[in-house]
Amino acid sequence: MNFSISKERMLEGMHTMNSFDTRLTGSKGHNDFIKWLKDEIIKMDIPIYSDPFYFRRWEEKNSSIEIIDGDKNFNIPVSSAYPYSGQTSAGGITEELVYVKSVKDIPKTTGKIAVFNVANINFLPSEIAFDKRSSYPEDVVLEKKYEGPVITSFVQCFYGIVSKLSKAKAVILIWKGLHDDMIEGQYLSFIADYQNIPMLWVNETNGKKIIEAAKAHKKAKFVLESEIEEHAHTESFYCIIKGKNQKENVIINTHTDGTNCVEENGPIALLELMRNMKDTVPERTHIFLFTTGHFRLPHFEDIRTGAFQSASRWLAMHRDLWDGKGEHFKCVANLTIEHLGCKEWRDIDGEYKYTGKPEIDLVYTGNKFMDKLYIDTVKGRKTIRTMTLRGHNALHFGEGQNFFTMGVPEISLVPAPYYLCVVSDSHEMEKFDIDLMTEQTETFAKLIEKIEKISAKELGKSDGYSIVKAKSVSGGYDFSLKGIADKISSVIKK
Repeated sequence: MNFSISKERMLEGMHTMNSFDTRLTGSKGHNDFIKWLKDEIIKMDIPIYSDPFYFRRWEEKNSSIEIIDGDKNFNIPVSSAYPYSGQTSAGGITEELVYVKSVKDIPKTTGKIAVFNVANINFLPSEIAFDKRSSYPEDVVLEKKYEGPVITSFVQCFYGIVSKLSKAKAVILIWKGLHDDMIEGQYLSFIADYQNIPMLWVNETNGKKIIEAAKAHKKAKFVLESEIEEHAHTESFYCIIKGKNQKENVIINTHTDGTNCVEENGPIALLELMRNMKDTVPERTHIFLFTTGHFRLPHFEDIRTGAFQSASRWLAMHRDLWDGKGEHFKCVANLTIEHLGCKEWRDIDGEYKYTGKPEIDLVYTGNKFMDKLYIDTVKGRKTIRTMTLRGHNALHFGEGQNFFTMGVPEISLVPAPYYLCVVSDSHEMEKFDIDLMTEQTETFAKLIEKIEKISAKELGKSDGYSIVKAKSVSGGYDFSLKGIADKISSVIKK
């Protein structure tokens, strides 16, 4: 196979994808994007196999907060709605604001609008979540503290439950410690099931006005209108390029639902790889998998496969295509491709802006052999900042987790920029680099070519999660119980 990745064709694909607007699970934009992907694949004369699904879909239609202050009512801008939280009528809810400063304030929220600060999770060592295998160049490091809007919303996703127990009528969540521009439009958190209590996010600057009003026992009009579709349609689909070997395959994986131009542009890369392979007969069969449900995980995750990503449902449904039992196909390797072309944006001296660097390519590698294969492949690239990781403490971000937990050796690209889940009019294109996306896609083309020549025995199996002990990703110290004790001891001595 001789791959020739077209930057121009992928950029055209990116613009087409953006033309469908936000592609939240089961939305019109998402379904239109899937139809376009399938039409492009039909042109390649590659068979498509579809798995339709129906689920209860929620989508925000209108939201607002108005502080009632006598004759001087004023609006507070909403940063975003909490997805699948709840809804109000067009008239909204008008009740007193109650600021929950501590646990003892929670009972006071009964029948009222609860107000919570949601502080940036910036106190956890990155080694809690990540275990480093390698990096290239060698000086690439992650932040010492694992932080940002995504992890903050994931860890602090209990406010809906708490407020329902206290019988509050609505919830206002105020971001704290994160730049106002950074959190605008964040579609978070998407890991919780339907909350049945309406919740809105507000940035820290505007949040201070809400807290001030709550302390003065003022009321607010809270509106969160939503559209609920009881039997919304969506689908996962996959395509098979048959190889000479009808017992072994390689699965190349991504998802189709997303919020902006990088989340998720993996399908554009998969199309380009398929165009290069459509007229070939590879050594092994190759399956290109496009799943749905990444942004509706509570409905689509299938814990029978030990994972919590959208591809877990597909794995549970199609064991004959990967588990190697009896006459089933054996998947000898998985390549997962997500979030290509990300520029690094950070809060620098009070301004949220481009650092001039690409976002670090976080890449999970299923074992040491796959790790070396990836690192050897990226050497010589023009633009490269990458760190490879092992699944750690039952954490493994991205759709590759599904394969890792089932023992399939993987190489999974999953950069994690702070704007990953932002819904915006620009689709975050100002934060996207087509040249970087092209290089990343070329890397996976080379990996496909290399894996063709490697035996299943050499590729091996994934080596499972590391627990507690982790090689430092931040250049600090390797994380272990002994390491923690030594660190505390050194601090005491100082």
